[in-house]
Amino acid sequence: MTALEFVNTVADEQERPLLKMDGYDDCIVGIGRRFNDSFVVYDVDKVLERLMSAGMTMEEATEYFEFNQAGAWVGEGTPAFLQFPPKD
Repeated sequence: MTALEFVNTVADEQERPLLKMDGYDDCIVGIGRRFNDSFVVYDVDKVLERLMSAGMTMEEATEYFEFNQAGAWVGEGTPAFLQFPPKD
């Protein structure tokens, strides 16, 4: 089962959609939970790679990500972002 299939299964079980970012399905790592809420969790590095593949520099991608994606609050179910430690 892919991460996207997992998200869709959980959304069906909860009988409510989980908010997703358009075009970033392959950046999903799972679902986070907090009091009375579930939300899609994205891999920060994959999101930045996607932005850079669209022609942004790392600096531009980071600024765009911080302001427009990580900095967005769209209410209950707002997606979250997970940053993994660097690999040795």
